Amino acid sequence: MEKEEIKKVVREGYARIAREESSCCAQTSCCGNAVLAEEISRKIGYGDEEISSVPEGANLGLGCGNPVALASLKQGETVLDLGSGAGFDCFLAAKKVGKDGKVIGVDMTPEMIEKAGENARKGKFKNVEFRLGEIENLPAADNSVDVIISNCVINLAPDKTRVFKEVFRVLKPGGRLMVSDLVLLKGLPDVIKQSADAYIGCISGATGKDEYLEAIKSAGFKDVEIMDESTYPVELFQDATAAKAVIERLNIPADAVKEIAEAVVSIKVQGRKRR
Repeated sequence: MEKEEIKKVVREGYARIAREESSCCAQTSCCGNAVLAEEISRKIGYGDEEISSVPEGANLGLGCGNPVALASLKQGETVLDLGSGAGFDCFLAAKKVGKDGKVIGVDMTPEMIEKAGENARKGKFKNVEFRLGEIENLPAADNSVDVIISNCVINLAPDKTRVFKEVFRVLKPGGRLMVSDLVLLKGLPDVIKQSADAYIGCISGATGKDEYLEAIKSAGFKDVEIMDESTYPVELFQDATAAKAVIERLNIPADAVKEIAEAVVSIKVQGRKRR
């Protein structure tokens, strides 16, 4: 798929998620079922206190890790969340940076921005704002942010090198990057890579682990390090809407599904913009 077609597919897919018509990286019915969303969040690293502390509807169960947990956020810092969705990680970050800090969520889907704004009002979060924009062209000034977080979103961007260059631009000198994302240990079958469903589902957009890390380094980041790496839970992969659609359409056998799932790993990566 061409870059603009990919963006269109992803935007339309996440608009459906925002309207609670379907799910993405998570299980089929999680967007309409808070219990399933919470279960998924626990499996990928969120604690019960974190899950219960955000407004209802903010957690859609779409992540692949918990970037806030490793970001070492401090009171008064400005944080930007790439692909903020309904605001889950933004609200967790807002509690850590406090009333003197600020959290900015960026998402390219108007429906998600609207949903996140409603959640912020429900939760009375005064230090969070949401901006419509693409992560390849961030609506933020140069050297304006202390920390950038992201959760299973950069893999959706067709130009990841451009994303990390934008991240580097908006970070202050000394600023930090902390992302959770899906990467590949080996190649995926062409039929998966070309699938629109699999792209929306955070599968076919993923790149190799080394390629992902090199994109971060080439943007100018130093001290790039994988803080945590784990195989993406096979049971989540098998139940994911996108994967399930491809599996059923192509009649992929169970052993092949397991092999594809084992090619995908969840990583937490950090980097720093030197002063």
